[in-house]
Amino acid sequence: MKIFRSESFVDYKTYTFNYATYCIKEDQSELPEIYAQGFLPYSNNVQLQEETYYLARSLRIDLSLFKESSENRRVVRKMETLHPSFEVIPVKDFNLNDSHFKSYCIDFANKRFSEPISMKRLDYILSAKSISHVFHFKIAEKTAGYVISIIENGTLHYWFAFFDLEYQTYALGKWMMFSVIKWAFEQKMAYVYLGTCYGEKSLYKVRDFKGLSYFDGNQWDNDVKTLKSKCKSDLTFTTDEFKQDTDLFLQRLQK
Repeated sequence: MKIFRSESFVDYKTYTFNYATYCIKEDQSELPEIYAQGFLPYSNNVQLQEETYYLARSLRIDLSLFKESSENRRVVRKMETLHPSFEVIPVKDFNLNDSHFKSYCIDFANKRFSEPISMKRLDYILSAKSISHVFHFKIAEKTAGYVISIIENGTLHYWFAFFDLEYQTYALGKWMMFSVIKWAFEQKMAYVYLGTCYGEKSLYKVRDFKGLSYFDGNQWDNDVKTLKSKCKSDLTFTTDEFKQDTDLFLQRLQK
């Protein structure tokens, strides 16, 4: 893999000179290491030919520490009344170009994503060579949702989820995420990656799962209390953490 940096925002008053960090995947076998270094797939530029990853505050579940929480059990009990099911389909056996599947994804994204997703971008996402499996969820033989995932050598990335909003009161989205994590645990995988964690809207991932840690730019940290504080203050950040509290930052770095 190749790591590179791109100049970003500048604030000369505080001597803050930001660089965005990216990674280019050169081989499929590199994926566990790419995720372990805090990178996630970048899909905003549909012109990119090579699979590119960006560094961010991401979440992962260490499955050696995973166990069901009371919230997990509550969601499962509620969903059980609907008799849900799911199957894990290797991408070679799933038609990613199926028009009904793509319409389902677009319809959900337009209702739930902060920015609507275009068919062009969806096609770009689905063309990623790293995609390995699709989780297909059903309720009474009717499609209830899909999860596009990347699985490689003990690592699973829960990348994009699309689901039926008719079942919001049952917390279908939470149940799907838990089901994928539990499946990975039963398959004796090492980690499940859950994407970025910024802002208070991301806190449902933080509250619901055991064995969770976040990438802080340098290392994986399991201090959930600090993570929650970060999410709550994301919109009020004025400068980088090192300048805000140098001693505290250096202490965390020495963990």
